Formats: sequence, structure tokens, C-alpha cells
Amino acid sequence: MKFTKMSLVAALLIGSSAFAIENVKVSGDAKLFYSTQDDDQANADASLFNKKSSIGEAALTLGLTADLTEGISAGTTLNAISTLGLYNNLVSGTWTGGVEDTFWFSEAWMAGTVGKTTGKIGRMQLDTPLVFSETWSIAPNTFEAAVVINEDLPDTTLVGTYIGQSSGPAVLGGGIANATSPFTSFYNGAYAVGAINNSLEPLTVQAWYYDATQTLTAYWLQADVAVSDFTVGLQYTGEELKASGSKAQSAYAAKLGYEMKDTFSASLAYSKVDDAVGLANVGSNLDGSQSKLYTEAWWYYGVISKPDTVAYNFTVTAPVAGYDLGLYLTQATTDNAGTDEDFTEATFEVAKSFGPLDTGLYYIYTKYDPDNAGDAYNTVQVYLTYNF
Repeated sequence: MKFTKMSLVAALLIGSSAFAIENVKVSGDAKLFYSTQDDDQANADASLFNKKSSIGEAALTLGLTADLTEGISAGTTLNAISTLGLYNNLVSGTWTGGVEDTFWFSEAWMAGTVGKTTGKIGRMQLDTPLVFSETWSIAPNTFEAAVVINEDLPDTTLVGTYIGQSSGPAVLGGGIANATSPFTSFYNGAYAVGAINNSLEPLTVQAWYYDATQTLTAYWLQADVAVSDFTVGLQYTGEELKASGSKAQSAYAAKLGYEMKDTFSASLAYSKVDDAVGLANVGSNLDGSQSKLYTEAWWYYGVISKPDTVAYNFTVTAPVAGYDLGLYLTQATTDNAGTDEDFTEATFEVAKSFGPLDTGLYYIYTKYDPDNAGDAYNTVQVYLTYNF
């Protein structure tokens, strides 16, 4: 008897035909990321491109979505990561926390729509102000959740979410949590509700409330308006731990932007976090996690959202001779028990797409008083992504 090997995608497609599943779509990408820096803290030799202070990793993402019946759809995403033999050769670390070769299903969901209400359950990416999938890594963190979205009210989107588990600690810097799954409990269960409204065009306002039942409550208010070539944004947010004696804390931010189409865009932002516990993405369960405040740094997350911190961000991007150029500058000062801790990050970007291949070259200048004995250091990063 002759046996024929068949790819996973082909098997799924044949299975779909057997059950009359329609509109099957396959998509994904292959990535190769590399980063090197010359800080003494990570590299005793203090030089770029040294193995001790370099990280690198390859990843394959394969997604499959399909309409099961009218109004019912499903999807799954497979992530596979590998160092391709780079580990302990050209690099000594990876984007996913030292895991060398593994794979997992980061998404596996079903969704259904009735009228103007859509429900989705399973593993998925989320994008809310205080619980979101961070896409800086070679594989984003995802959540096991149930989401309901309703658009019956004019110009209004209502969102309700329950989140049970997260892969944040596993994929973003902590390695795979165990041999069977990268997902761990998310605050022993958490709820989020939100409303987004743009009845008064061009103004968009949103309000969110979060309740991690045994840990914290949080809220987020935001308004953005675009008039001609200008944009203005305001954010106000806060958290309160449920532990006895804990202190509520809040932050606010403002941004002014200008865009000259096909020429350049620029923005200037300011933020202030009060003197309590700090504020960032509660969805990642990580110290130094990313924030959606307008002033967030391009690479060194977690500083602008620290307690008692004032931060500024200046960003300018422009297409030049077929290349996408960018300058991202963040400056922050944290009052740490009466001592100022200054932070400066400047990132220079050169990016270009060659058909399905996206390429990016980045130089990052970093100077942060508590890091690298307060001395400035340099980082060079290369990103290659082939989309299919």
C-alpha cells in the first residue's frame, strides 16, 4: 500500500470541502529578527555584534480562517519559533525569553454574528487600552477570552469581554510556561467593558472599565479628533489595587499631530503619571510592559508609565526615495524618592517593502540613569518579514 504525505494546510482544506465549509483563507508570515547592543551590563566586552549582547530568532506564523455556516466563522493560528542554530553561535538570547525551538497555537476561536451583535470565544489577540496583545515580539501574546461586540446604537460600538488565561508571561520574555501550554491564569479571571463613539465627527471618544476580580480595577478615557491635517488626542487613566491599604493612581496624556499627505507626519506628546504604583499594560502580567499612553518609547518599555514620571515623545516619519524613514524620540524623568532618574531614547528607522518582503533597519540610542551605570549605549536591530 502506498502512503502519501500531506501538509497540515492541505489536510484542513480537504476537510473543509467535505463539510462544505466556504471562504477558507490561509495567511501568515516568516520572520527573522536580530538585535545587538553595546551596554556593559549585558556585554562585558561592550561592543556591538558580540554574541553576549545579541539576540536573534526566526518564527513562522500560519493562520487559517473559514466560514462554517452562515454567520459562523472559525480561525486558528500556529506559531513556530527557532533560533536556526544561531543560539550560542551568533546570539545568546531570543525574543521569546531563551526558548530555542517550539510551537504552539496562539489562536483558536469561533465567532458568530446575529444582526449587529458578534460574539467570539477561544484564544485570540485583544486590542483594548489596558489589555492588549503586544506586537513588538516575534510572536504576540494572546488571550483565552470571550468577547461580545454590539453596534445597535448609532455610531457606537459596545464591547464586553471576559479573560481567563494569557500567554503574556510565556511568550514575552518568560519562555514557554510548561511543556504543554504557554497559557497561564489571567488574574484569576478579569472583565472589561468599553464603549467607542464617533457621533460628533471627526471626534472619537472611548471609555473602558476593567475588573480583575481578586487584584485590581482600572479605567481608561480617551478622545481623539482630526481636523484638516491636524490631530489632537487626550487620555486619562487609572488603576487601583484591591489589596488593603493600596493607593489609587492615575495618569494623563495629550498629543498634537500634523500630517502633510505623502510628505511627512509629526507628533508631539506629553504624559504625567502620579506617585502611586505605575501604569502599563495589565494584559501582559510583566514588569516593564508596554503602555498605550501617547508617549511610550519605541523599544524600552515601562519607563514612561512608572510612578511620578513626566514624559515627552516626538515622532516624525516620512517617505523618501521609496524608503520609510522615522525618528522616534522619548524623554522622561522619574522622581524616585526625591532623586530624579532621567531617560532618553532616540530611534532612527529605515524601512522598505520589496513586494511581500518587509525589511527594517533600526538604530537606538539609550541613556537611562538606573541602567548601564547611567552610561549611554547603542542598539542595532534588523527585521525581516516575508508575508504570504
